[in-house]
Amino acid sequence: MEDLLKIKGKNIVIMGVANERSLAWGVAKSLFKAGANLIFTYRLDRSLSKLTKLLSDNSYDAKLIVQCDVNSDDSIKNAFQEIGSKVGVIHGVVHSVAFAHSEDLKGDFINTSREGYAFAQDTSAYSLIAVAREAKPYMTEGGTVTTMSYLGAERAVSGYNVMGVAKAALESSVKYLALEMGKDNIRVNAISAGAIRTLAAKGVGSFNAILHKIEETSPLKRNVTQDEVGDMTLAMISELSRGVTGEIIYVDSGYNILG
Repeated sequence: MEDLLKIKGKNIVIMGVANERSLAWGVAKSLFKAGANLIFTYRLDRSLSKLTKLLSDNSYDAKLIVQCDVNSDDSIKNAFQEIGSKVGVIHGVVHSVAFAHSEDLKGDFINTSREGYAFAQDTSAYSLIAVAREAKPYMTEGGTVTTMSYLGAERAVSGYNVMGVAKAALESSVKYLALEMGKDNIRVNAISAGAIRTLAAKGVGSFNAILHKIEETSPLKRNVTQDEVGDMTLAMISELSRGVTGEIIYVDSGYNILG
């Protein structure tokens, strides 16, 4: 299987590990098992403390840990310059970063503030473009950029509000980036994960109802796990998916196919 994946020894940047329930952590676990070299980014010192403890508790060694604030172009540029200078080639980036103000998730969508709308877009969608731009010079052997989305990007999901609009922009950005970066043998895809109890999910008021709905109506009659999202992301980063780009891959027990 390692020969098929061709991921062992590759340098993969993981962005967005908040705690052990993060989708990014599920991806990291799958990549560690496959033998990849993982570079992690963090935003705040408290995030760094949580990340280093998580790595230590699981006996994982990061190749590098770098500070990066995705709301700052300078911070993103500096982060990838540091990564490039220390590891040379970047083979993949996992972008699992999204955020919206709680008042813009709990209130009515029509009352979304201008500042809240712009902040959600900047953090959750534009950051992918900025990250891809700064990572590209170091992806000299081709590679992948993979981000995390949700069904609320294409359907109106109660309580998802401004984040759904940001995810829609994210998915559109995936397609335009895939179109431009394909000539450099860089593939860009999104994983649309089903409902999982992450830190971000706590901000969605209808989350528990969504979990029960998926269990009742999805083809597999269950919710997906963090490990399942991680394994599919591994497949999309690896050579197994070398002919796939610009796609939104659903890992949601088939819930997305329902009318």
